[in-house]
Amino acid sequence: MKILITGGAGFIGTNLARLLCDNNEVICLDNLLSGYAKNLEGLNIEFIKQDIRHEIKLNNIDQIYNLACPASPVFYQKYPIDTLECNSIGMKNVLELALKNNAILVHTSTSEIYGDPSINPQPESYWGNVNPNGIRSCYDEGKRYAESLIMTYFREKQVNAKIVRLFNTYGPYMRLDDGRVVSNFISQALRNEPITVYGNGKQTRSFCFVNDTIDALTKVMTAKAGSIYNIGNPNERTILSFAEYIKNEFNPNSKIEFKELPCDDPRQRKPDITKIKNELSWTPKVQFEDGLKITADWLKEQLGK
Repeated sequence: MKILITGGAGFIGTNLARLLCDNNEVICLDNLLSGYAKNLEGLNIEFIKQDIRHEIKLNNIDQIYNLACPASPVFYQKYPIDTLECNSIGMKNVLELALKNNAILVHTSTSEIYGDPSINPQPESYWGNVNPNGIRSCYDEGKRYAESLIMTYFREKQVNAKIVRLFNTYGPYMRLDDGRVVSNFISQALRNEPITVYGNGKQTRSFCFVNDTIDALTKVMTAKAGSIYNIGNPNERTILSFAEYIKNEFNPNSKIEFKELPCDDPRQRKPDITKIKNELSWTPKVQFEDGLKITADWLKEQLGK
């Protein structure tokens, strides 16, 4: 099987490549805006440094996992135009490649397409509550446009594409500076810095370990064309309770510091995974505490370097 992973040097792409490379011909394509090529060292893969905003000239591709896009607020707010174009120009290039190769495409969308949701948990049928002009809109609306483009190619050109909406994912190969809550809190505790909680900490998130996420991605590759699935762990917790857990587990001397809530920060995040559970028999298996220990060991190693 010849498999292309766009964004293959990023956090999830790296973990996916490590899973697939032993029994397949894997190509990782990444412009390294937020990914690290060193993550792929020693793997039996082909690496291509390229931006998906340029035509992708590959042949005989069987499967495509499209993970190319800055995914943390730090990066997509630093590169908003790149983010929008990745989800428009880049998405079109990926779809054209899938069409030319008659390849199966799994596209990673995001729970951010739900915006600041008015219902909880969020099912795939929910249309969302998104600010189209805010500082997060380059990512939120970019991903929503990408979904629209995919479904149009599916209906008009019969591209065998599926969409997954990833909720918060954590695990090895996260960047220390990606600004996501798991890496932030653990890194701050390990550095003996204040653990920064935005707002009052009552906003909720649901965290899924990366091994469970990539297991779901490979299952979705076998799903029917045009399918859309939430992928995440429905065990919801408040940001403050998470900060207190990290403090107690990794550095009881850490202080929790409250800062102003960023604009358009969602109040709730909890996936309804009924659909993928019923249709593909997927549920997350890794316990939160076990996944955090593995993640903390990885982050400790990076801090040591």
